[in-house]
Amino acid sequence: ANSCSSQSSGESGKRADYISWEEYFMSVAFLSAQRSKDPATQVGCCIVNKQRKIVGVGYNGMPIGCSDDQLPWQRQTPGDPLGSKYLFVCHAEMNAIMNKNSADVRDCTLYVALFPCNECAKIIVQSGITEVVYLSDKYCGTVQNEAAKRIFRMADVKFRQFTPSRRSIVIDFDQLPEETEAALALTLR
Repeated sequence: ANSCSSQSSGESGKRADYISWEEYFMSVAFLSAQRSKDPATQVGCCIVNKQRKIVGVGYNGMPIGCSDDQLPWQRQTPGDPLGSKYLFVCHAEMNAIMNKNSADVRDCTLYVALFPCNECAKIIVQSGITEVVYLSDKYCGTVQNEAAKRIFRMADVKFRQFTPSRRSIVIDFDQLPEETEAALALTLR
């Protein structure tokens, strides 16, 4: 069965299987993570305002202007104190905040795949974001994780784990609706 098929609900005939706002925003975070060149960890972030408008998106990557071919992507290089990606990579949260498309991100919600580290927690608090929604807390119990949670609690930034209602959301460019295929065919002539 086609997971994108329309199932109508009620008298209006609208689809019943559409994704929720939360699923949409977390999916945008996951999609943006696909831009990361980190071979081990790809993290994406999506910042949303109270009107449910996306105001920032980011993923983990090297700083603008720094060649990601010349900086290390490994966790550490034996004998090279500068051979660790951790010294150079900008986290998804930092990039989303810095790349925002509005005046500020005050009172916004941040959706991210991985619970923010303590450094990102400081940036999140300083930017005025008031809620963090994350999928994984794989570093739970580490010093950095506990520090991030302490920062959030002290600054009254709510954080909660996202619970998906479905296992996956698939983007299949071969699954175009007939109307879209017809429009594309006309455009490509």
